[in-house]
Amino acid sequence: MVTIGSVAANFTRDLEQNFATIAEFVAQARKRDVDFLVFPEAAIGGYLSSLGNHGDTVKTTTRSLPPAIRLDGPEIARVRAAVGDMIVAIGFCELGQDGETRYNAAVLLDGERIYGSYRKVHQPLGENMSYSAGDGYGIFDTPVGRIGLQICYDKAFPEAARMMALGGAEIIASLSAWPAARTATAENLQDDRWTYRFNLFDTARALDNQVFWVASNQSGAFGSLRYVGNAKIVDPGGNVLATTALDSGLAVAEVDVEGTFRAMRAGMFHLRDRRPDVYGPLVAADHAAAAWREIAHA
Repeated sequence: MVTIGSVAANFTRDLEQNFATIAEFVAQARKRDVDFLVFPEAAIGGYLSSLGNHGDTVKTTTRSLPPAIRLDGPEIARVRAAVGDMIVAIGFCELGQDGETRYNAAVLLDGERIYGSYRKVHQPLGENMSYSAGDGYGIFDTPVGRIGLQICYDKAFPEAARMMALGGAEIIASLSAWPAARTATAENLQDDRWTYRFNLFDTARALDNQVFWVASNQSGAFGSLRYVGNAKIVDPGGNVLATTALDSGLAVAEVDVEGTFRAMRAGMFHLRDRRPDVYGPLVAADHAAAAWREIAHA
């Protein structure tokens, strides 16, 4: 059995406050025997203050951009020191090796090692003004299972989750700073159309690929963005096992990864029952995924 936790919380430019919030949730998770804890996108340093044509840009502003952090820098080291033997996924702004390029990134780690990192591939509403895009997906072997990482808008693209499922991912962590709609926002954010899409994508991607799906998200507000929370754990049948709804908090669920896969995939197994021979242009990507899977398991 594996106990999974997912965080909904507010993170801004105040790094000390961010680290205090991280420590608070790690302490809560430890009390509940969490093995794998997922923090939101941009938990270290906060997300952008706005999106679209008025988004944050490297060229026009310096005051509102998230701090750029190296994987081997002191900020990541501080998180590792705080989490101990707990495996954690957390979002941050990564500084590239050239010292200039910035990526919206996530890292999977514990106190002893970094299992892997990911740079966001799909960018919404002018995010490319602030970040460069990643160019691939990784899957990482950990003591709690084989984990894939996604960030926010990635969940709108079924190809992203399918690539990871074909690569053997058992758990996909989807870290977000997902806001409510910018226009015609619902009075109750739980009824907002962007909240609906966020929740629908989470359940659909879990069921599409018959994997455990862990969605974290920011909550509260930052700049012009109002976040919708709804951190959750979803099982391979698309059932929400735990959620924070709109509130800040920690969603926790104990899951039997191997047992659930064995029971569910003994019947309808979506990955097995695919028909790549009729998918036309997707076939090339399918062959690439097969080759990648062979390399990953070598």
